[in-house]
Amino acid sequence: MKCLILAAGYATRLYPLTENFPKPLLPVGGRAILDILIDDVDRLGLIDEYVIISNSKFYSHFLKWAESRGEKITVVDDGTSTNETRLGAVRDVAFAIEKLSLDDDMLVMAGDNLLDFSLTEFVSYSARVGTSCVMRYTEPDPKRLTKSGVLLIGEGDRVLSMWEKPASPASDQCCPPFYFFTRGDTKLVFEALKEGCAADAPGGFIQWLVKHSPVHAMKMPGRRYDIGNLESYERVQKEYAAL
Repeated sequence: MKCLILAAGYATRLYPLTENFPKPLLPVGGRAILDILIDDVDRLGLIDEYVIISNSKFYSHFLKWAESRGEKITVVDDGTSTNETRLGAVRDVAFAIEKLSLDDDMLVMAGDNLLDFSLTEFVSYSARVGTSCVMRYTEPDPKRLTKSGVLLIGEGDRVLSMWEKPASPASDQCCPPFYFFTRGDTKLVFEALKEGCAADAPGGFIQWLVKHSPVHAMKMPGRRYDIGNLESYERVQKEYAAL
């Protein structure tokens, strides 16, 4: 299994912290966000390669970090250098698959979110249901739903529909940027892009995929910490580090 970590954003809302430094390498509780994510997933013993998808601006930072870990980490540069020219998350996934000739099950996640539970539970769930999977949690704030991926869930956790940042959310089920794609479904990302799927947010592929392949959603057993701006970073420093 491969683990793809999306780290090609420019984090403009976190300036000046991220003006010249990538958000996924910011410290939380004395460790970089990426270190926390990878150390957790590595406990599975199932990942044979971690792929960090970066941009040209921060590529050298990620290379230096990967060398310091000394393990199975590949860093790729998507060739962009500004927020205005970014490829978008779905195109970044497609870029990494094509560049590295990846052909495997994939755990895909954003490099700027943390969880207070282990992702091993999510991977185990995916193995049980045997399909591509997402996670979900109840979001009571309608305003937050309009800035998130929103799911419509059917019987047996089956995802019936998904919308990225809907103006009028159809449910209160929010989807964080952690995904498991079966080997067969990873190949569909190119078809999805050809058909015009939303490419900026990673959930754009899920929005397309649920119409072509079964996808299930695991109810999150804990909390997600989204590091989007200076206020949220300060909050996660206090709350996550205290766990």
